[in-house]
Amino acid sequence: MYLQKTLTPSTMIKSFVISAAATAVALAPASALAGPYLNPEFNGTTVGDNYLGGSLNLDVGYEGGEGAYSYFIQGGPVILMPNGVDSEVEFAGKFGGSVAVAESVSVYGELSGVSGDDFSWGSKLGLKYGF
Repeated sequence: MYLQKTLTPSTMIKSFVISAAATAVALAPASALAGPYLNPEFNGTTVGDNYLGGSLNLDVGYEGGEGAYSYFIQGGPVILMPNGVDSEVEFAGKFGGSVAVAESVSVYGELSGVSGDDFSWGSKLGLKYGF
């Protein structure tokens, strides 16, 4: 008898997050075990009074660094939820880092992307001053 397994976005996401987290922990050196992390994040967009929709990222990542340098890389499924349109599941990822240029000043940058019919990407560059 053949049993058909139905893969829904929910079961695929749960499976991906669990396996990615286990892999990140297994591959991390013992001294850097604090490096792996989970980063679920919701982003919504409103222009004026119009809610355009949102996205739910379910990322697994790793961060590290030494001295003045730090970095991160993360990725996972993203549920795109445009207002008034059916949701869809894609893959999103980002990587970035920062460099301390003075005691209280650092420069940071990030590149991100989302798969789909039209691959979209974004960038971020900034300065952080602590006081």
